[in-house]
Amino acid sequence: MPLLDQLQKDMATAMKAREEARLSAIRMVKAALMKEKVDSMKELDEAAEMKVLNSLIKQRRDSAEMYRKGGRPEQAEKEETELRLIESYMPAGATEEEVDAAIAAAVAETGATTAKQMGQVMTAAKAKLAGKRVDGKSMSDKIRAKLS
Repeated sequence: MPLLDQLQKDMATAMKAREEARLSAIRMVKAALMKEKVDSMKELDEAAEMKVLNSLIKQRRDSAEMYRKGGRPEQAEKEETELRLIESYMPAGATEEEVDAAIAAAVAETGATTAKQMGQVMTAAKAKLAGKRVDGKSMSDKIRAKLS
């Protein structure tokens, strides 16, 4: 089932159950996907949907972190709740072993030896993990550690 159809169905369920927080988060995700669809002037494929969801996840993580630093834990909780809902629509994440193996293969493939070549390794590793959810920050930290 396409993601927009699934969101519409979940939105109806949340309305019936009167789950305001869930309904708000689903509407936000649907709006972001519809905006991308209108901007690109074509139907979204799975990769485009995942790109939008990844950007929403990153926004929520950053916001939660900022709210915590600013002494607003209730707002941070709200952001983290939305984050968990968005993640529920993502495909399964790559395991630590899969990420490590992809990084090792990417380093071998690119022949990278310095941190200046990190971008090449990152691109190759992401290509090997296509279709799986990966946290870019933790992946870049691992690559940096491997190349240092």
